[in-house]
Amino acid sequence: MSNLVEQFAEVNKAAVAQAAKIASLAIENAEKLAKVNVQGAKTALAQSVEGLQTAMAVKDPQEFFAVRARFAEAGVEAAINYSKSLYELGTEAQAQYSALAEEAWASYTKNVALWMESAGKAAPPGSDAAVNALKSTFAASTAAIDQFSKATKQVVNLADASVRAAASATKAGAPKGRKAA
Repeated sequence: MSNLVEQFAEVNKAAVAQAAKIASLAIENAEKLAKVNVQGAKTALAQSVEGLQTAMAVKDPQEFFAVRARFAEAGVEAAINYSKSLYELGTEAQAQYSALAEEAWASYTKNVALWMESAGKAAPPGSDAAVNALKSTFAASTAAIDQFSKATKQVVNLADASVRAAASATKAGAPKGRKAA
């Protein structure tokens, strides 16, 4: 019986370790997000100041519209770059969380399988059918979750490919170096 209690304690220790990893990863990703946001704010401020200074130096209406168009294009490009940075950060974080979840799930299923094996050996005589039913149910649940995980990965990969293709198409279709008439 002591062996079962020790195995249960090991499962709980693994859960605490996983929670600590998740918390650390969350803080790390929050720092990255803050850095991207601060950089985006700095870029926006610099572009605004430059745009105002340039607009103040304009001598005629024709030049004003050309400057306005140039800074509008720069603003759109900055917004696209900011969005791309956020998307890449989110994609990276999702991959990290998925890896942690897969690691946790593998550890959990291994520990539960070991625990069930020990519990099956310690079960009273005549309970073989119940132990086998429990093992079968656990195996079926594990297989179902694995299939769901694989399907989820496929959907995520498809969505990622679609977003990247759309971003490439948007960037490729953006006008470069337009001149005001």
